[in-house]
Amino acid sequence: MNIKNLLIGFATIFAVTLVAATIVTYLWNLIRHGQGAFDWETSFRLAIILGIVVPVFMRRLKEKTGLF
Repeated sequence: MNIKNLLIGFATIFAVTLVAATIVTYLWNLIRHGQGAFDWETSFRLAIILGIVVPVFMRRLKEKTGLF
């Protein structure tokens, strides 16, 4: 896997995670606290972590087992 594929994987996972985490934190705050508020700090933190870990994990899994 070259750097281009790694960056594309990061961008894809980052975007999907950011959108999902933002929606979940908004709904959580709306239901739990009665205020519609986004928790951007948590959303970005989770998106960055998963954006780095998932592509690297998939690369290692592909190299070891030949899956994917």
